[in-house]
Amino acid sequence: METVLVHLPESAADGPESPARTLPLCPGQKARFGRGIPECPVDIALPDPAVPRLAGEILAVDVHWQLSNLSGASSLLVENPEGAGEFIRIPPRRLAAPIPFEFSRVVLATRGGTVGFQVFAPCHSHLETTGESVERGTVTTAPFALDSHATYFRVLVALCEPRLRDASTAGVPSTASVVARLRPHPEYRQLSTSAVDFHIDYLAGTKLRLRPPGPGAAGLSWKRETLVSTALRFGLVGEDHLSLLPPRRTSARARPTGRAAAAEDSA
Repeated sequence: METVLVHLPESAADGPESPARTLPLCPGQKARFGRGIPECPVDIALPDPAVPRLAGEILAVDVHWQLSNLSGASSLLVENPEGAGEFIRIPPRRLAAPIPFEFSRVVLATRGGTVGFQVFAPCHSHLETTGESVERGTVTTAPFALDSHATYFRVLVALCEPRLRDASTAGVPSTASVVARLRPHPEYRQLSTSAVDFHIDYLAGTKLRLRPPGPGAAGLSWKRETLVSTALRFGLVGEDHLSLLPPRRTSARARPTGRAAAAEDSA
């Protein structure tokens, strides 16, 4: 029997001094969350005055889970920590919204920031083969033919790195920043800004076939921004590709992402 796991960090547990805990839900089981009061008990207490007394409800359904927003005014946000900024917004009074993420973070806005908790769905199932026969008709072509061993792909990964590490990051690295990021790699110690600009042009014009967002778009700025949004939107670059970049030089330990962050929070 598949089980949905709801992980509550210490700050979102039943009280300010309560330890982190995990709430398992078998198919058909529900868990309500919110600020809660004696007359309206909840399974997941989020003690913040900006959180509705009864904010929402989780329902475990076979290999996924559904989220109902029981608030009349506040939206719920479900983030995919492994999806480089991917999220779903559940509007007020929306019932039984299916959540497709294998690992999710439910977020509620407060006056001081946000509160929330993590939800782990059962592992997703995948076909062993595509099921598509090539014996008849023409072979399906790949919409984006990218070589992960090519220099242009490492340029793309360097452009996407800030958002892969922190989904809230809005800025896109400049050409000079990409050069500085790649130069520690033995193969790119002679990398120049003109070479990186060439790879950006090649990615935008040939590989991803991007179009300017409007008549006023000029230079490489729109290309860098659109390359990042397109690559992350279609999953062309992911956290696994960060290993293609040189190790980061920082005095502070980098904040982990995805499941690594969840494991650290529960430690």
